[in-house]
Amino acid sequence: MTAIRINLLPHREQRRALQQKALIAMIAGAAVVGLAAVGIGHFVITGMQDHQAERNAFLKAEITKLDAQIKEIAQLKEKTNALLARKQVVEQLQSNRAEVVHLFDELARQLPDGMYLKSLKQVGDKLTLTGYAQSSARVSTLMRNIEDSPWLDAPHLIEVKVSTQNKTRINEFSLEAVQTVPSSAPATEATPEKKAGTP
Repeated sequence: MTAIRINLLPHREQRRALQQKALIAMIAGAAVVGLAAVGIGHFVITGMQDHQAERNAFLKAEITKLDAQIKEIAQLKEKTNALLARKQVVEQLQSNRAEVVHLFDELARQLPDGMYLKSLKQVGDKLTLTGYAQSSARVSTLMRNIEDSPWLDAPHLIEVKVSTQNKTRINEFSLEAVQTVPSSAPATEATPEKKAGTP
């Protein structure tokens, strides 16, 4: 006769206990995996932040260098502009010096006999001449000479009045004119050098 074994242990409670242990193990495993993922993510994000901070520091340093270079370039531009302005002033003074020589030479040529200049004032290319003449006809002659001159133009009489100089009646005049530079001036200036160089 076969013996029948009867398990009197509470198998349902054992199964429930095993299921709870498995569930706890799964939750613990998931928590460990989650913590590991959080830790790895934290390290990755921290590394990225550190790398970005290094890049930002590098960019700030380069920007500071560029700002210094930009300031140097601006200073160099200011110095260059100042030098160019000085060069233009020197060139203008050199050209004005030649023009002044031509102006005085032309005035001496065009001034008729019997009159002389008391003062000469120049503002830009505008000239104001004042002087004395033996007669008003000589003032008219001077104005015609100015119209025919290549270095002078546009004579305009301001006034002519009779005055006394050394007990002599004389006409005191004041007129305006414009200084011009003829287009043939450079060729005229170069001609003597050419003649001097020819054998």
